Amino acid sequence: MTVYEYKVIPAPSKGRKVAGVKGAEARFAHTLEAEINDLAAEGWDYLRSDILPSEERQGLTSTHTVYRSVLVFRRALLPAEVTEPPKDAEPETQQQQIEVENEADPDDIADNEPPSAETDPSR
Repeated sequence: MTVYEYKVIPAPSKGRKVAGVKGAEARFAHTLEAEINDLAAEGWDYLRSDILPSEERQGLTSTHTVYRSVLVFRRALLPAEVTEPPKDAEPETQQQQIEVENEADPDDIADNEPPSAETDPSR
């Protein structure tokens, strides 16, 4: 199974001036192309663009929603880079939950056993 890491960057809001590129649309397209190519050179694959809501403070007590355009990239991780989740992390599936429950610590089992007549002074 291939594991990916993702990178999200803000989409450019306006095109940069470049020699030989005329018009707002062409400058914007060139800027977007440059962003995608720069990250592709680092091994990132362009996945998609999204417009996502973001709540921002307005004044002291109120907030308002602003919509942000972002570019989403991903790249495959090498098997050596993939890390296992920590032992105390929440299991993602029911099967993982069963496996976690079956991996009981021997100290926990000893603590949960009912006291025997030999060790219980009240008997």
